[in-house]
Amino acid sequence: MQPKISIIIPMYNVEKYLRRCLDSVQNQTFSDFQAICVDDGSPDNSGQIAEEYAARDNRFIVVHKENGGLSDARNAGMPYATGEYIMYLDSDDFIHSQTMEIAYAMARRDKADIVAYTYDRIYRPQLMVYHKLGLNTDNVRPLGIRKKYNVAKIKSRVTDGVFEYATERAHNKFNKNRKWLIKHCQVWKNMYRRELIADTPFIKGILFEDFPWWSEVMLKNPRVSIINLPLYYYIPNFGGIVLSAKQLRIMQSLCTGISHAYSVYKKSATDYQMKKWQEQFMWYFVNWAFRKIKYLKSDDKLKVAREIFAGLKDSGVFDNVPNEWFELRNKIYEFIGM
Repeated sequence: MQPKISIIIPMYNVEKYLRRCLDSVQNQTFSDFQAICVDDGSPDNSGQIAEEYAARDNRFIVVHKENGGLSDARNAGMPYATGEYIMYLDSDDFIHSQTMEIAYAMARRDKADIVAYTYDRIYRPQLMVYHKLGLNTDNVRPLGIRKKYNVAKIKSRVTDGVFEYATERAHNKFNKNRKWLIKHCQVWKNMYRRELIADTPFIKGILFEDFPWWSEVMLKNPRVSIINLPLYYYIPNFGGIVLSAKQLRIMQSLCTGISHAYSVYKKSATDYQMKKWQEQFMWYFVNWAFRKIKYLKSDDKLKVAREIFAGLKDSGVFDNVPNEWFELRNKIYEFIGM
């Protein structure tokens, strides 16, 4: 029988956190789910731990594969996902016990393709302070983890115009919809109708794969229910892939995502969609990528960086620049020798 929700959980070297993650799924107030644990060739006991859950609970299945990275693991989980809706959960994070109950109820009530919630914005900084002070974070618990929500009283903003609400801006004080903004593009803070995303794979082998993927999903004009409840608990993995990555690889990944998403928008987006996407997303990632230049000390790495940014220019990425980004574009042109 088809489950209502499939949740895809990529796993790599997370045995320290995995039981907390899987417990948060197993203890959901919503029972009609399927948990797909993708063992991405993990060298530790993550795969075996997931198998323990699968042996006790037939809602859990484990997929073992050779290591291919986060995008590849998420992609590998999709063929096994039979749910009406899809969620993503990183295996060092966890979710509120009512996450599925609330998301599914909002999807049905609002006839939504996407339900947008958010993460606890106090818990992660709290952990970072503990870590900075050398204190043990194992027993730190989110303040809202025990909160019980009355689903019938949850308010939402429903829209068929996602470009009016989705943004990479940290602050949007001039936006009339600022209370309901879908801030940033992490894929794990939304639930998606499976048919909406089934033909949109993540780009394999890059970091920050969320940005080009979310950019493509927005182009499908989904109906979105925005609830802004902190249902996801995001853990800073201080030894993780992002924080330990080399700066050149970060820059290359960002530019690959920019180039891919721009080509999709150039082919399919309306002028309005292109304008909103560039203003609210693309130029923030261009700026982030360009800031990595200061960390590249060798001539060889700087040469690679110039070639990458010159390629973005030649593809038209820097055409029709918003006024607020003129200075950045000029700096990029100066860097590549124009």
